[in-house]
Amino acid sequence: MKFHFHLLINQASGSGRGQKVGDKIITLLQENQFEHTLYYTEYAGHEQEIIRQLVNTETLQAWDPQNPALTADQPFPLLMVIGGDGTLHQVLNELYHLSVDYPVSYIPGGSGNDFARGIGLSRQPEKAFWQIVKAQEPTKINTLFYNEEIQAEKGVVINNVGIGLDAAIVNATNTSFAKKELNKYNLGSLAYVSSILKVLFTQKGFPILVEVNGTEHSFKKAFLCTTTNHPYFGGGVAIAPMAKADKNNIDLVVIERIAMFKIFWLIIKLIRKTHTNSKYYHHFNSSKLRIVSTIPQYGQADGEVMGERPFDITFTTRPQMIWYKKNDHKKG
Repeated sequence: MKFHFHLLINQASGSGRGQKVGDKIITLLQENQFEHTLYYTEYAGHEQEIIRQLVNTETLQAWDPQNPALTADQPFPLLMVIGGDGTLHQVLNELYHLSVDYPVSYIPGGSGNDFARGIGLSRQPEKAFWQIVKAQEPTKINTLFYNEEIQAEKGVVINNVGIGLDAAIVNATNTSFAKKELNKYNLGSLAYVSSILKVLFTQKGFPILVEVNGTEHSFKKAFLCTTTNHPYFGGGVAIAPMAKADKNNIDLVVIERIAMFKIFWLIIKLIRKTHTNSKYYHHFNSSKLRIVSTIPQYGQADGEVMGERPFDITFTTRPQMIWYKKNDHKKG
């Protein structure tokens, strides 16, 4: 199948990794004489502007295998996003708000790249590229759709929404002076580790109400509350090993606040992937669920900080077409 690739590249993602990945993919496109057009993001929110431009000019099109143009061997205009999970998050949300349904391809160029892990897409740029090129049709992937009632906020999530610990870590990392300085030397991950240690000692338990399949579950001292689409968060941590991105459901993990020495033991269990056996670990699975947190807490959606606030948030599932060939994936 022939493509005309429309590359949306966030060079700043992953402390500059996006630029390096973008250069590798452009070289591959040139060497193999693939038609392509380049779009570079230059500031926060530029992704949305680029997507609006592509939609308004009808540059992209929906996938329809019955379209005569495809059988005529004309190149299909395929959007290829190169950047971190946050870049893909912004792109898919803009497509949602514009009420258009286009397949999207993705080359991971961020720091965590949890979405690639979760769907079986290689995190090595060249391998991911050929997974995309060899696919004859897109693959339907599950994503999460959230509706937050208090602030009337709606959106699409490819990885997870967290309330509590993980969101506080993201906020602390993004607002730290150390991150800005360490990023200059590609050591941004050290700022993340520093934030984890800080928040572990300061994050307090908070009450939440979880509604699943008509049944309410209340927790007086929740510590971490993560609604996820696949196993991973935080750059490869399998917080919900049972979750699968190709299943039409939602996984919710709630971990209760415990004594500090028990937290470090739980982290060890998390590394060993035996944490699901802990009595402080609670897992729920459904096609729809609701979370109510009346005490203001930090929230994050795909690593984007939602602010410190109370939440009344309902989750459902939403399909998204991602263009890649899953069977070609090998570890990496």
